[in-house]
Amino acid sequence: MSTTHRQLPLIDLSQLEAGSPGDRAAALQTLRQGAREVGFFYVGHHGVPPELDAALLLQARALFALPDADKQAIAMVHSPHFRGYNQVGAELTRGKADWREQIDIGAEREAVPQAPGVPAWTRLQGPNQWPAALPEFRPLVLAWQDAVTDVLLRLLQACAEALGQPREVFAPIYRDQPYQLMKLIRYPGREQLENDQGVGAHKDSELLTLILQDGVGGLQIELDDGSLIDAIPRPGTYIVNIGELLELASDGYLKAAVHRVSSPPPGVERLSAAFFLGARLDATVPALTLPPELAREASGYTRDPHNPLFHQVGQNTLKGRLRSHPDVAARHYADLLAPSQA
Repeated sequence: MSTTHRQLPLIDLSQLEAGSPGDRAAALQTLRQGAREVGFFYVGHHGVPPELDAALLLQARALFALPDADKQAIAMVHSPHFRGYNQVGAELTRGKADWREQIDIGAEREAVPQAPGVPAWTRLQGPNQWPAALPEFRPLVLAWQDAVTDVLLRLLQACAEALGQPREVFAPIYRDQPYQLMKLIRYPGREQLENDQGVGAHKDSELLTLILQDGVGGLQIELDDGSLIDAIPRPGTYIVNIGELLELASDGYLKAAVHRVSSPPPGVERLSAAFFLGARLDATVPALTLPPELAREASGYTRDPHNPLFHQVGQNTLKGRLRSHPDVAARHYADLLAPSQA
Protein backbone atom coordinates (compact mmCIF):
# COMPACT_ATOMS: atom_id res chain seq x y z
CA MET A 1 0.00 0.00 0.00
CA SER A 2 1.12 3.58 -0.64
CA THR A 3 1.43 6.14 2.16
CA THR A 4 0.03 9.65 2.04
CA HIS A 5 1.48 12.85 3.48
CA ARG A 6 -1.89 13.65 5.00
CA GLN A 7 -1.74 14.28 8.76
CA LEU A 8 -4.17 13.31 11.47
CA PRO A 9 -6.28 16.20 12.81
CA LEU A 10 -5.44 17.69 16.22
CA ILE A 11 -8.19 18.09 18.83
CA ASP A 12 -7.56 20.64 21.59
CA LEU A 13 -9.50 19.23 24.54
CA SER A 14 -9.27 22.53 26.42
CA GLN A 15 -11.07 24.29 23.56
CA LEU A 16 -13.81 21.66 23.59
CA GLU A 17 -14.39 22.20 27.29
CA ALA A 18 -13.57 25.83 28.06
CA GLY A 19 -13.14 27.67 24.80
CA SER A 20 -15.27 30.51 23.48
CA PRO A 21 -18.48 29.51 21.66
CA GLY A 22 -16.69 29.98 18.35
CA ASP A 23 -13.66 27.98 19.43
CA ARG A 24 -15.86 25.18 20.80
CA ALA A 25 -17.86 25.01 17.57
CA ALA A 26 -14.65 24.83 15.51
CA ALA A 27 -13.19 22.11 17.76
CA LEU A 28 -16.42 20.08 17.56
CA GLN A 29 -16.35 20.35 13.77
CA THR A 30 -12.73 19.14 13.69
CA LEU A 31 -13.66 16.25 15.98
CA ARG A 32 -16.71 15.33 13.89
CA GLN A 33 -14.73 15.44 10.66
CA GLY A 34 -11.73 13.53 12.01
CA ALA A 35 -13.83 10.85 13.68
CA ARG A 36 -15.89 10.39 10.54
CA GLU A 37 -13.36 10.66 7.71
CA VAL A 38 -10.28 9.08 9.31
CA GLY A 39 -11.40 7.58 12.62
CA PHE A 40 -8.15 8.75 14.28
CA PHE A 41 -6.93 12.06 15.68
CA TYR A 42 -4.40 13.58 18.05
CA VAL A 43 -5.67 15.06 21.32
CA GLY A 44 -3.71 17.77 23.10
CA HIS A 45 -4.15 19.84 26.28
CA HIS A 46 -5.65 16.76 27.88
CA GLY A 47 -4.46 17.48 31.41
CA VAL A 48 -2.43 14.32 32.09
CA PRO A 49 1.01 15.29 33.47
CA PRO A 50 3.83 14.39 31.06
CA GLU A 51 5.74 13.03 34.05
CA LEU A 52 3.08 10.33 34.46
CA ASP A 53 3.43 9.27 30.83
CA ALA A 54 7.21 9.15 31.14
CA ALA A 55 7.04 7.12 34.36
CA LEU A 56 4.67 4.63 32.72
CA LEU A 57 7.07 4.01 29.82
CA LEU A 58 9.94 3.58 32.29
CA GLN A 59 7.94 0.93 34.15
CA ALA A 60 7.13 -0.75 30.82
CA ARG A 61 10.82 -0.84 29.95
CA ALA A 62 11.61 -2.34 33.38
CA LEU A 63 8.92 -5.00 32.92
CA PHE A 64 10.20 -6.13 29.54
CA ALA A 65 13.77 -6.24 30.88
CA LEU A 66 12.80 -8.78 33.58
CA PRO A 67 14.09 -12.35 33.26
CA ASP A 68 11.85 -14.54 31.17
CA ALA A 69 10.91 -16.66 34.21
CA ASP A 70 9.48 -13.58 35.95
CA LYS A 71 7.41 -12.69 32.91
CA GLN A 72 6.18 -16.25 32.34
CA ALA A 73 5.04 -16.39 35.98
CA ILE A 74 2.33 -13.88 35.01
CA ALA A 75 1.63 -15.27 31.52
CA MET A 76 -1.86 -14.57 30.23
CA VAL A 77 -2.59 -18.27 29.78
CA HIS A 78 -2.95 -18.51 33.58
CA SER A 79 -5.85 -16.00 33.56
CA PRO A 80 -9.44 -16.66 32.44
CA HIS A 81 -9.79 -12.85 32.37
CA PHE A 82 -7.20 -12.45 29.56
CA ARG A 83 -4.81 -10.53 31.85
CA GLY A 84 -1.06 -10.91 31.92
CA TYR A 85 2.08 -11.20 29.85
CA ASN A 86 2.40 -12.44 26.27
CA GLN A 87 5.73 -13.19 24.61
CA VAL A 88 6.49 -12.21 21.03
CA GLY A 89 4.21 -14.06 18.62
CA ALA A 90 1.66 -15.17 21.24
CA GLU A 91 -1.18 -12.88 20.11
CA LEU A 92 -2.79 -13.30 16.71
CA THR A 93 -4.39 -10.73 14.43
CA ARG A 94 -6.46 -12.24 11.64
CA GLY A 95 -4.74 -15.56 12.28
CA LYS A 96 -1.16 -14.27 11.97
CA ALA A 97 1.31 -13.80 14.83
CA ASP A 98 2.05 -10.25 15.99
CA TRP A 99 5.73 -9.39 16.50
CA ARG A 100 5.39 -7.77 19.92
CA GLU A 101 5.54 -8.64 23.60
CA GLN A 102 3.04 -7.08 25.96
CA ILE A 103 1.12 -7.17 29.20
CA ASP A 104 -2.66 -6.76 29.34
CA ILE A 105 -4.15 -5.03 32.39
CA GLY A 106 -7.79 -4.24 33.05
CA ALA A 107 -9.92 -2.75 35.79
CA GLU A 108 -8.96 -4.33 39.11
CA ARG A 109 -12.24 -6.04 40.06
CA GLU A 110 -13.38 -9.25 41.70
CA ALA A 111 -14.11 -12.24 39.46
CA VAL A 112 -17.79 -12.98 38.83
CA PRO A 113 -18.88 -16.28 40.46
CA GLN A 114 -19.65 -18.83 37.77
CA ALA A 115 -22.72 -21.07 37.68
CA PRO A 116 -24.97 -22.65 35.03
CA GLY A 117 -26.69 -19.96 33.01
CA VAL A 118 -24.14 -17.21 33.79
CA PRO A 119 -23.01 -15.66 30.46
CA ALA A 120 -19.52 -16.67 29.40
CA TRP A 121 -18.47 -13.04 28.93
CA THR A 122 -18.68 -12.51 32.71
CA ARG A 123 -15.39 -14.44 32.90
CA LEU A 124 -13.70 -11.38 31.39
CA GLN A 125 -13.99 -9.57 34.74
CA GLY A 126 -11.42 -10.34 37.39
CA PRO A 127 -8.09 -9.42 38.95
CA ASN A 128 -4.89 -8.64 37.11
CA GLN A 129 -1.55 -10.40 37.31
CA TRP A 130 1.28 -8.17 38.58
CA PRO A 131 5.08 -8.59 38.38
CA ALA A 132 6.35 -9.39 41.89
CA ALA A 133 9.78 -7.90 41.13
CA LEU A 134 8.38 -4.41 40.38
CA PRO A 135 6.46 -3.09 43.44
CA GLU A 136 5.95 0.36 41.88
CA PHE A 137 4.42 -1.10 38.72
CA ARG A 138 0.87 -1.69 39.96
CA PRO A 139 0.12 1.72 41.57
CA LEU A 140 1.63 3.64 38.68
CA VAL A 141 -0.20 1.64 36.00
CA LEU A 142 -3.54 2.01 37.77
CA ALA A 143 -2.96 5.75 38.26
CA TRP A 144 -2.31 6.18 34.53
CA GLN A 145 -5.35 4.06 33.70
CA ASP A 146 -7.53 6.31 35.88
CA ALA A 147 -6.10 9.46 34.28
CA VAL A 148 -6.69 8.38 30.68
CA THR A 149 -10.12 6.97 31.51
CA ASP A 150 -11.06 10.51 32.50
CA VAL A 151 -9.66 11.87 29.21
CA LEU A 152 -11.68 9.40 27.13
CA LEU A 153 -14.90 9.93 29.08
CA ARG A 154 -14.59 13.66 28.39
CA LEU A 155 -13.97 12.95 24.70
CA LEU A 156 -16.92 10.55 24.62
CA GLN A 157 -19.15 13.39 25.81
CA ALA A 158 -17.76 15.58 23.03
CA CYS A 159 -18.41 12.81 20.48
CA ALA A 160 -22.02 12.66 21.65
CA GLU A 161 -22.34 16.41 21.20
CA ALA A 162 -20.77 16.19 17.74
CA LEU A 163 -23.49 13.66 16.85
CA GLY A 164 -26.21 16.08 17.92
CA GLN A 165 -26.95 14.13 21.11
CA PRO A 166 -27.02 15.07 24.82
CA ARG A 167 -23.49 14.94 26.24
CA GLU A 168 -24.47 12.13 28.63
CA VAL A 169 -26.21 9.95 26.04
CA PHE A 170 -23.66 7.15 26.49
CA ALA A 171 -23.53 7.35 30.29
CA PRO A 172 -26.12 4.58 30.87
CA ILE A 173 -23.88 2.03 29.12
CA TYR A 174 -20.62 2.89 30.90
CA ARG A 175 -21.64 4.38 34.26
CA ASP A 176 -20.05 2.76 37.36
CA GLN A 177 -18.20 -0.05 35.57
CA PRO A 178 -16.87 0.82 32.11
CA TYR A 179 -14.79 -1.88 30.47
CA GLN A 180 -11.15 -0.85 30.79
CA LEU A 181 -8.18 -2.58 29.19
CA MET A 182 -4.65 -1.40 28.62
CA LYS A 183 -1.68 -2.94 26.90
CA LEU A 184 1.93 -2.05 27.54
CA ILE A 185 3.70 -3.11 24.37
CA ARG A 186 7.26 -3.58 23.17
CA TYR A 187 7.89 -4.01 19.43
CA PRO A 188 11.41 -5.42 18.93
CA GLY A 189 13.28 -4.59 15.77
CA ARG A 190 13.68 -7.17 13.01
CA GLU A 191 14.58 -7.56 9.37
CA GLN A 192 11.56 -6.64 7.25
CA LEU A 193 12.10 -8.98 4.33
CA GLU A 194 8.70 -10.65 3.91
CA ASN A 195 6.57 -9.65 6.89
CA ASP A 196 6.75 -6.43 8.92
CA GLN A 197 3.67 -7.20 11.06
CA GLY A 198 4.17 -5.67 14.49
CA VAL A 199 0.43 -5.96 14.86
CA GLY A 200 -1.74 -6.85 11.90
CA ALA A 201 -4.48 -4.78 10.31
CA HIS A 202 -7.55 -4.65 12.56
CA LYS A 203 -10.25 -2.48 14.10
CA ASP A 204 -10.66 -1.86 17.82
CA SER A 205 -13.82 -3.23 19.37
CA GLU A 206 -14.57 -0.77 22.19
CA LEU A 207 -15.85 2.82 22.31
CA LEU A 208 -12.57 4.75 22.13
CA THR A 209 -8.86 3.88 22.19
CA LEU A 210 -6.05 6.10 23.47
CA ILE A 211 -2.42 5.48 22.47
CA LEU A 212 0.74 6.81 24.09
CA GLN A 213 3.74 6.42 21.77
CA ASP A 214 7.44 6.84 22.35
CA GLY A 215 9.47 8.62 19.67
CA VAL A 216 9.59 5.63 17.31
CA GLY A 217 6.85 5.57 14.68
CA GLY A 218 5.12 2.61 13.05
CA LEU A 219 1.38 3.10 13.57
CA GLN A 220 -0.49 3.40 10.26
CA ILE A 221 -4.16 4.09 9.51
CA GLU A 222 -5.83 2.77 6.37
CA LEU A 223 -8.03 5.18 4.41
CA ASP A 224 -11.00 4.21 2.26
CA ASP A 225 -8.85 4.35 -0.90
CA GLY A 226 -6.38 1.87 0.59
CA SER A 227 -3.60 4.38 1.24
CA LEU A 228 -2.01 4.69 4.68
CA ILE A 229 -1.48 7.63 7.03
CA ASP A 230 1.57 7.43 9.28
CA ALA A 231 0.61 8.44 12.84
CA ILE A 232 3.86 10.27 13.52
CA PRO A 233 4.63 10.66 17.26
CA ARG A 234 3.74 14.19 18.38
CA PRO A 235 5.03 15.29 21.81
CA GLY A 236 2.37 16.33 24.32
CA THR A 237 -0.44 14.48 22.57
CA TYR A 238 -2.15 11.13 22.59
CA ILE A 239 -3.62 9.42 19.56
CA VAL A 240 -7.30 8.54 19.92
CA ASN A 241 -9.38 6.39 17.62
CA ILE A 242 -13.01 5.37 17.23
CA GLY A 243 -13.99 1.82 18.19
CA GLU A 244 -16.62 -0.50 16.77
CA LEU A 245 -19.15 0.28 19.50
CA LEU A 246 -19.31 3.95 18.43
CA GLU A 247 -19.57 2.87 14.80
CA LEU A 248 -22.50 0.67 15.79
CA ALA A 249 -24.21 3.38 17.84
CA SER A 250 -23.91 5.96 15.04
CA ASP A 251 -24.90 3.54 12.23
CA GLY A 252 -21.51 4.05 10.65
CA TYR A 253 -21.43 7.84 10.82
CA LEU A 254 -18.35 7.55 13.03
CA LYS A 255 -15.63 5.32 11.61
CA ALA A 256 -13.77 2.50 13.31
CA ALA A 257 -10.74 2.54 11.03
CA VAL A 258 -8.45 -0.34 10.10
CA HIS A 259 -4.93 0.22 11.43
CA ARG A 260 -1.67 -1.67 11.86
CA VAL A 261 1.83 -1.29 13.33
CA SER A 262 4.95 -2.13 11.36
CA SER A 263 7.99 -3.57 13.13
CA PRO A 264 10.93 -1.22 13.69
CA PRO A 265 14.24 -2.02 11.96
CA PRO A 266 16.95 -4.16 13.57
CA GLY A 267 18.54 -2.57 16.62
CA VAL A 268 15.50 -0.37 17.34
CA GLU A 269 12.54 -1.05 19.62
CA ARG A 270 9.20 0.74 19.99
CA LEU A 271 7.30 1.14 23.27
CA SER A 272 3.66 2.14 23.49
CA ALA A 273 0.69 2.04 25.82
CA ALA A 274 -2.77 1.45 24.37
CA PHE A 275 -5.86 2.00 26.52
CA PHE A 276 -9.30 0.80 25.44
CA LEU A 277 -12.46 2.28 26.95
CA GLY A 278 -15.59 0.20 26.49
CA ALA A 279 -19.12 0.05 27.77
CA ARG A 280 -20.13 -2.15 30.70
CA LEU A 281 -20.04 -5.80 29.72
CA ASP A 282 -23.73 -6.23 30.59
CA ALA A 283 -24.79 -3.24 28.45
CA THR A 284 -26.39 -3.09 25.02
CA VAL A 285 -25.19 -0.42 22.61
CA PRO A 286 -28.04 1.92 21.62
CA ALA A 287 -28.85 2.82 18.04
CA LEU A 288 -28.87 6.62 18.15
CA THR A 289 -31.37 8.74 16.25
CA LEU A 290 -29.12 11.21 14.46
CA PRO A 291 -30.23 14.65 13.24
CA PRO A 292 -31.47 14.37 9.65
CA GLU A 293 -28.42 16.12 8.17
CA LEU A 294 -26.11 13.60 9.85
CA ALA A 295 -28.35 10.57 9.30
CA ARG A 296 -28.20 11.18 5.54
CA GLU A 297 -24.43 10.72 5.70
CA ALA A 298 -24.47 7.58 7.87
CA SER A 299 -23.36 4.72 5.65
CA GLY A 300 -24.28 1.88 8.03
CA TYR A 301 -21.82 -0.02 10.19
CA THR A 302 -19.40 -2.50 8.66
CA ARG A 303 -20.79 -6.01 8.15
CA ASP A 304 -17.90 -8.43 7.90
CA PRO A 305 -18.73 -12.16 8.09
CA HIS A 306 -15.26 -12.76 9.56
CA ASN A 307 -15.84 -10.15 12.28
CA PRO A 308 -19.55 -9.91 13.18
CA LEU A 309 -20.49 -6.99 15.44
CA PHE A 310 -22.85 -7.43 18.36
CA HIS A 311 -24.80 -4.73 20.21
CA GLN A 312 -24.44 -6.77 23.41
CA VAL A 313 -21.10 -5.54 24.73
CA GLY A 314 -19.87 -8.64 26.57
CA GLN A 315 -20.52 -10.83 23.55
CA ASN A 316 -18.73 -8.38 21.25
CA THR A 317 -15.72 -8.15 23.58
CA LEU A 318 -15.36 -11.87 24.22
CA LYS A 319 -15.36 -12.88 20.54
CA GLY A 320 -12.32 -10.72 19.90
CA ARG A 321 -10.38 -12.02 22.89
CA LEU A 322 -11.06 -15.66 22.01
CA ARG A 323 -9.86 -15.08 18.47
CA SER A 324 -6.67 -13.25 19.51
CA HIS A 325 -5.58 -15.63 22.28
CA PRO A 326 -6.28 -19.25 21.29
CA ASP A 327 -4.16 -20.61 24.17
CA VAL A 328 -6.30 -18.82 26.77
CA ALA A 329 -9.44 -19.87 24.92
CA ALA A 330 -8.40 -23.53 24.92
CA ARG A 331 -7.58 -23.55 28.64
CA HIS A 332 -10.45 -21.46 30.04
CA TYR A 333 -13.19 -21.44 27.39
CA ALA A 334 -13.10 -24.96 25.96
CA ASP A 335 -16.86 -25.21 26.53
CA LEU A 336 -17.39 -22.52 23.86
CA LEU A 337 -15.05 -23.94 21.22
CA ALA A 338 -15.66 -26.41 18.45
CA PRO A 339 -14.07 -29.82 19.18
CA SER A 340 -11.28 -29.12 16.70
CA GLN A 341 -10.34 -25.92 18.58
CA ALA A 342 -10.49 -27.16 22.17
